[in-house]
Amino acid sequence: MAHIEWTDELSVGIEAIDKQHQRIIEYVNKLYDNLHDRQAMADVLADTIEYTESHFGFEEAMMEESGYPYLRAHKRIHDLFVRRVAKYKERFLAGEDIGEELHDTLVRWLVTHIKSEDANYSVSLIAKFGKDEAKMTQKKKGWLTRFFGG
Repeated sequence: MAHIEWTDELSVGIEAIDKQHQRIIEYVNKLYDNLHDRQAMADVLADTIEYTESHFGFEEAMMEESGYPYLRAHKRIHDLFVRRVAKYKERFLAGEDIGEELHDTLVRWLVTHIKSEDANYSVSLIAKFGKDEAKMTQKKKGWLTRFFGG
């Protein structure tokens, strides 16, 4: 698999979340571009993990605020994914060449996750907030403030 291309079928209908998903896709594509450069791959891997965990926190806060009934199940999916990627990172740090395997896993997981699980919660978020980006931004700032202890 090569680069992931953003298409409308990956949109969950919420601009703030779509932009975050697009950013994750950029990281995954950058990982692909650096498969044979261990230092660059280490940097991209660290950035991807950090950004994705932040994104998961944002999604989960939005789901909680909207009253999404399957938040716990969705959070478990996120947690399992974080653990799976952490194992790849351990293997990478041990010297294994995991680049292509990790990239393929990320592509398959991300596309499937967005199209199924994320598409499901977007209905609850839109019902709660509408498509009003100002409300999304207010909530995002609240989550960021809580997350970073501000």
